[in-house]
Amino acid sequence: MTRGLAWAAGCLLATSSLAVTNDTVTAEAEGRDLARQLRQLQPAENSSLSGVLKLFPSRNKRIEVPVEFRTVVTATNWQVTYVAKGSSPDNAAAVTIIHTEHQPNQYCLTTNGQRGGETNAFIELNREQLMSPFAGSDFWLADLGLEFFHWPKQKVLKKELRSGQSCSVLESTNPSPVAGGYARVVSWIDIDTGGIVHAEAYEANGSRLKRFEPKALKKVNGQWQLQEMLIRNLKTGSRTAIEFDLQQQ
Repeated sequence: MTRGLAWAAGCLLATSSLAVTNDTVTAEAEGRDLARQLRQLQPAENSSLSGVLKLFPSRNKRIEVPVEFRTVVTATNWQVTYVAKGSSPDNAAAVTIIHTEHQPNQYCLTTNGQRGGETNAFIELNREQLMSPFAGSDFWLADLGLEFFHWPKQKVLKKELRSGQSCSVLESTNPSPVAGGYARVVSWIDIDTGGIVHAEAYEANGSRLKRFEPKALKKVNGQWQLQEMLIRNLKTGSRTAIEFDLQQQ
């Protein structure tokens, strides 16, 4: 190769490398901005809903657990309480998640009374505890708190249609994944509403661990609201659905 050709090839490679770097920087900046917007989404007012957790731990088994969802909006934060009223200690649980802007989520856990009655305690959960199931279901505490939107590495991979909705595909990467927990979550975010249309969670080895699928919407007071969410554990074969009792106000 002549010196002129070598110089031209080097310039082409450098330009290509710069374009890739700029694209990556832009995608990561868009990802951080989108995750920030999603963290800031909050309900407009207090609300209370009832519903049911439907657990399918195996092909031929089904467990139904009544649940309540309470949302409280304050001047400084908003809180969501999930209460599962299972007939066994494994399916009875209560957790309050406090969302405050620019701060990590806080969790208030309630015991099931096995050690001297119910107690409330605000604790900072470690990484392993965040990847633990709620009321024996396939929903982990990290899912309820949408912890993956709080991870520092966020990246918009592309824009595409999913279930008929225009979506931003957001990749959230966990900087310190625990064994068996989420290392990466890819979410399809509705561009118009900020709602999660679909999501997939992966382990550190790259294998897909869970799939989140909103299954039904209902129009209440002129607004579309999520009526059912299904989560599948692709590793164990189990699945859990949350159904909300959406009543016309």
